[in-house]
Amino acid sequence: MDYPLLNAFWTMMIFFLWIMWFFLLFKILTDVFRSEDLGGWGKAGWTVLVILLPFLGVLVYVIARGRGMHERDAAYAQRADDAMKDYIRDAAGSDKRQTVTWSADELSKLADLRANGTLSEEEFQQAKTKLLA
Repeated sequence: MDYPLLNAFWTMMIFFLWIMWFFLLFKILTDVFRSEDLGGWGKAGWTVLVILLPFLGVLVYVIARGRGMHERDAAYAQRADDAMKDYIRDAAGSDKRQTVTWSADELSKLADLRANGTLSEEEFQQAKTKLLA
């Protein structure tokens, strides 16, 4: 056993730090390309800086734009969640049920207006025909 326990611990620590470094690097590059407030030149500049001078580029990016990273991540997650909910609603056909409920509510309102004398029978029939069409 020519490899002491402390060296094994040190090797594991360096390996862990390298994994964290690559995670941070990919996270920053993902944030750069998802960012809607950066133009093409800004994205290219940050990418070049992070790739050519990685430690300095990552440090400067986290200092300059780190606060907004969470906000952009949260907005992206919200858009993805909304898209998934819209897809589920569309696939489940719940919009059809909402339309039927909406039509029934509108018909009951029209019936109330006819009962109160606000609408005549002819106006009620026209509105009902238009609503059901």
